[in-house]
Amino acid sequence: MAEASPVQDALLSSNATWQGVQSVDTSFRCQVTMERLTQTFRKDTLEIQKQTLKENSFTKLFKPKKTYSPEREAELLVAKNRSAGRINRLIVFDVEGVLIPKRRYLPFEAARRIGYWNTLKLIAIGFLYETWILSLESALKRIFMFFQGLTVDDLFQHYKQVPLIPGVEEVFKKLKQAGYRTALISSGLPTLFVEHLAARLGADYAFGLQLETTDNRFTGKIGGDVIKHNGKALVLKKIIESEGLSPQDCVVVADDRNNLPMFPLCAVRIGYNPDFLVSAKCDFVVKGALSESLPYLTGETTKAYNPGLSRSDFIREAIHISGVFVPFVCMYLKDDRYLVSSLILIVTLLYIASELVRLRGTNIPVFSTLTWRAAIKPELYEFVTAPIIFAIAIMVSLILFPTPINYASIAILALGDGFATLFGKKFGRTTFPFNKGKQVEGSIFGFIFASIGALAFVNPTQALIASAVGMLVESLPTPVSDNLTVPIASGLALTVIP
Repeated sequence: MAEASPVQDALLSSNATWQGVQSVDTSFRCQVTMERLTQTFRKDTLEIQKQTLKENSFTKLFKPKKTYSPEREAELLVAKNRSAGRINRLIVFDVEGVLIPKRRYLPFEAARRIGYWNTLKLIAIGFLYETWILSLESALKRIFMFFQGLTVDDLFQHYKQVPLIPGVEEVFKKLKQAGYRTALISSGLPTLFVEHLAARLGADYAFGLQLETTDNRFTGKIGGDVIKHNGKALVLKKIIESEGLSPQDCVVVADDRNNLPMFPLCAVRIGYNPDFLVSAKCDFVVKGALSESLPYLTGETTKAYNPGLSRSDFIREAIHISGVFVPFVCMYLKDDRYLVSSLILIVTLLYIASELVRLRGTNIPVFSTLTWRAAIKPELYEFVTAPIIFAIAIMVSLILFPTPINYASIAILALGDGFATLFGKKFGRTTFPFNKGKQVEGSIFGFIFASIGALAFVNPTQALIASAVGMLVESLPTPVSDNLTVPIASGLALTVIP
């Protein structure tokens, strides 16, 4: 008999998982028994402590917390959701950018097989799609043509190298325990691979594009509903009809405009590190770990909540705010902005090199360490571009605008944008209606600090007006990073102010 291919092995494993085939060995049962005995012992001990503290006025503060086994917690959560009418909820996930890193998309993982020149073409096609010049269907068909002749096994091996975003498995485990149904809908991955991912996560539905093959080799042609403009909505309608659900029972988690046709079919729309269109049209935005979306997914809250500042948030914004020292370095070097720009360019090139080797498993001192500590979880396993855009913004401001306008625009970027994020995550309670990813409180504090920074270089009137323009642009959902738009907009404002 012919030896099974890796894809066949994976599918056999997936089917076994899909059918719920499980085995429990004796040692595991013993372990569970011991854990239950330990829990019982702890419960008895806590009861004794409770009796001892009965006459103490601080008894309530030390009252032992009632604990349950994971199985019991799951049962209680299911019962709670059923009583609240949420047990029939269907949660739909986009795949690229939500479950797997967006910049580790399958064709980019396989790009090393097609050569340097074709890889550049592939990146150019992706850029044309992002800038609305090519439709999704046209871009995907052009991209997958580069892989004509590869076996399905080859593509599958590249797919297996794409990591999950940290925390994804935890989210699906909790949703499954709570009794929710989940669906994965991808426009960029073959159905075969999406089904494999669904089996791994315990999802109920899996849809992707169709590969045309001959003798197990990919012909370069793709098809399926998901690559069409409203394709994901068509797929979701089929699921809703088969489950007998209504839009009130559906939640969608997505990151880009390709998923917008599904929004009218879902009562709750969550943008996960979303692009500007999804930020404007979704109900909630999550920019950290995927687990931060759980209160929205389960219906525990219907209002935007603030998860607070993380260690990585603080480090990242501290680096951002440190950009305010660039004008002072430039002044120390006798306003030689071209020299300072050259130094920034050298550091940026070193950073790019460090990111390329980091993704291959090698860390560069300082650069890689900062990336691991400052990056948000979705960025950990992909090329982090934010520092590059930030450096470009500073270089453009230095060269484009005359002194001291260039210094003021950099101060507004560093202090305004940086403190807007810090205070928004710490104290933010109100999001802008046109951009759910920004907090009003953050923009107010950003304006204050931007004005203080700009005052070091321009007069008060100019500082206030430029800071207001910069923070207004920072709050808007735009297709271009605010690291670029904020200094350019504030610099232009200073240019026209007499």
